[in-house]
Amino acid sequence: QVQLAESGGGLVQPGGSLRLSCAASGFSVDSDAIGWFRQAPGKEREAVSCISSNPEDAYYADSVQGRFTISRDNTRNTVYLQMNTLKHEDTAVYYCATPLGSGRCSSSEKGYTYWGQGTQVTVSS
Repeated sequence: QVQLAESGGGLVQPGGSLRLSCAASGFSVDSDAIGWFRQAPGKEREAVSCISSNPEDAYYADSVQGRFTISRDNTRNTVYLQMNTLKHEDTAVYYCATPLGSGRCSSSEKGYTYWGQGTQVTVSS
């Protein structure tokens, strides 16, 4: 059974850092793409970052480029999203997802089949 579980969210001050984790079960994270999305109150869910089965193939939204880093630990079957220099506008529920089969990243929700339950990130002073 394919499952994704996010963790690591919380309350952080502007300029601070958080590391989100996406623990996978039922498949190997090195065999497929894992994407991170976020949804702020009243807004549509948007793509943040993605790492494909090719570890050199990573995607970042313009809004997080240079501040967020996606990585993968195959031994833990987990994908991480390191978020630095956080801003108020980064406040959202963050989700990880996988297409499970294509191995390719997509900036569209439609490119993903399995989703985690989400973890809240709040950036506030």
